[in-house]
Amino acid sequence: MKKLLILLLAVVAVQLNAQDLKHYKRIVKELSSAKYQGRGYALGGANKAGAYLEKEFRKAGADEVICQPFKLNVNTFPGKMEFTVDGRKLRPGVDFTVREFSPGIKGTFKLYHIDTLNYNSEQIFADLASPEYQNAFVVCDFWYSYKHREDFQRLQSKDGCSNAGVIFTWKDPLLKFYKAYADRLMNKPVLWTTDALTAEDKSITLDIENRMLNDYECFNVIAKVEGQRHDSCFVFTAHYDHLGNLGRKVYYAGAHDNASGTAAIVTLAAYYAQNRPEYDIYFVAFSGEDAYLRGSEWYAANPTVDLKQIRYLLNLDMIGDNNPVLYCEASNPGMRGFELFESLNAEKGYFKSLNRGKLAGNSDHYPFAQRGVPCIFLENEGGDAFKYYHTTFDTWQNALFDSYEPLFRMVVDFVEQY
Repeated sequence: MKKLLILLLAVVAVQLNAQDLKHYKRIVKELSSAKYQGRGYALGGANKAGAYLEKEFRKAGADEVICQPFKLNVNTFPGKMEFTVDGRKLRPGVDFTVREFSPGIKGTFKLYHIDTLNYNSEQIFADLASPEYQNAFVVCDFWYSYKHREDFQRLQSKDGCSNAGVIFTWKDPLLKFYKAYADRLMNKPVLWTTDALTAEDKSITLDIENRMLNDYECFNVIAKVEGQRHDSCFVFTAHYDHLGNLGRKVYYAGAHDNASGTAAIVTLAAYYAQNRPEYDIYFVAFSGEDAYLRGSEWYAANPTVDLKQIRYLLNLDMIGDNNPVLYCEASNPGMRGFELFESLNAEKGYFKSLNRGKLAGNSDHYPFAQRGVPCIFLENEGGDAFKYYHTTFDTWQNALFDSYEPLFRMVVDFVEQY
C-alpha cells in the first residue's frame, strides 16, 4: 500500500510538471504569433501583448494586477522595405536589415566599395567628393570599419561627407536587428547585408519608409501574489516587448527573446497562487526592454513597491534553449543569492554548471542593480536557439523548451530557502 501511494504521488508530480510545461508552451506560442507582429510599437503589438498578459496573470490567480504606463520615443519601419542590387531583389530580415536609427530613403544610388587591402582615408573622401560618387552608398565589411572608427563616424554624419548612406557587410548569414538606439533619428541610413551584396555590384535601388513615434504610450504589467508576510517581497521580471516589424511583411516573433521568460513568470505566478509563499511575490512584465530598458528603468525610478523591501529580484530573459550551462549575472548585493543558486545546483543538478558573467546593462535587472537591489539575471544562451537571437528565425517553430523545467524548479527552491 505504501509503495502504491508513493507511485501515485510520483505520477501526480509528473502530471503537474507536464501541465506547467503545457501552460508555458501555450503562452510562448501565443506571444510569438502573427497576432502581435513581433510585439513592437508601430502596429501596437507590444500593447496588445501587454493586454493579453494582464488577462493571463488574472487567470493564473494573482491577487492583484495593475498596468504602469510610461512613454518612449521610438523609430519604426512599418511601411515599404525594398532593396534591389543590380536588379536582384534582397529579402528584408534575411539578406538585409536596417539600423534602428535610420531615416527612410528612396532612390537609386551608386555603390562605393572600400578597398580594405589598400585603405587610404584621403583617397576615399576625395573619391566621394567627385561627381562620379557623390550621393553614393559606401560599402565596407562591418568589423573592418572598427579599425577606422572616426572615418566611418564622418561617413554617417550630415556634413562629414556627401555620401547618401553606409552599408556594412557581414559574413554571418543570420543578420541581427536592434531597437536599442531607436529613440533617435540619424541623418543617413545604415544598412547591414549578407554576401547577397558582392564587391562586383554597382548600384542599389531603395524604397524604405520609417515612422518616428514620439511619446508613444506603453505599460508594464505588474501582478502580485500575496504571501504570509508583507514586510518584504521577491520580484520576478521578464520583458514582453520585442523588435516588431521590418516592413509590411516581416516581423520578429521573439519566441526565445523573450516570450520564453515572460511565459515562465506567468506560470510561476500560477504556481504561487496555488502554493502560497512566505513572502509577497511580484511578477513584473516589462515593455520597452529592447528599446534600451525603458520599461524597467521607469519602474526602478517609479516603483510600486519600495526597492528596499525587495529581498531578491530574479530577471528571466531568453531562457528557452537547450544549453546545459546556465548564464547568470548578479549585482553585488545579489552575490549571496548567486552562491545559494550554485549550492542548489550542485546538490540537485538542475544544470551542468552556472556561468556567471560580468554585470552589464543588457537586460532588465540592470536598473535595479544600479540602485543596490539584490538581483540576478538568468539566461540560457549558447544553445541551438540562441543563434536566432534578434533574427526573423526566432519563431515558435524554432523554440526549444529544455531549460524551462529545471529553471522553474531551481528558482522555486531558491525562493523557499533564501
